[in-house]
This record gives sequence, structure tokens and C-alpha cells, in this order.
Amino acid sequence: MSVVQVKNLNRRLDNLACEATKELDKVCGNELWKNFGFEAFDGLQDSDRRAMANFYYGQLQTVRELQDVLS
Repeated sequence: MSVVQVKNLNRRLDNLACEATKELDKVCGNELWKNFGFEAFDGLQDSDRRAMANFYYGQLQTVRELQDVLS
């Protein structure tokens, strides 16, 4: 990959991480999920919200793994 491609990929990964973080804050109603991780979603009563939280948390974890590989 060229330097430009890596920079563009990092920018897109940052955008995905920001989106996932905002959505997790919204779904959980607070930022406590950052301290507890996946376990914070078990307490959500609504199965739709729990599914959404799991989706965005998985997205965030994938982005972090890719960023680790690229750095």
C-alpha cells in the first residue's frame, strides 16, 4: 500500500471508530461501557438496543485491531 492509501485508510478507520463510540454512548445512555466493555451491554433490557450495542462494539474492536496492525 502506498503512503496515501494508508493515510486514507487510517482516516476512514478513525471515522468508523467515532461513529461506533457515539452510537454506543447513545444506546447505553452513558459512557460507562468504556470502563466495562462488552459486559456493560448485558444490563440493557431492550434486545434491540443490546443487539445494536453488540454490533457497534464489534465494529469498534475491529477498527482497533486494524489500527494496531497499521501502526
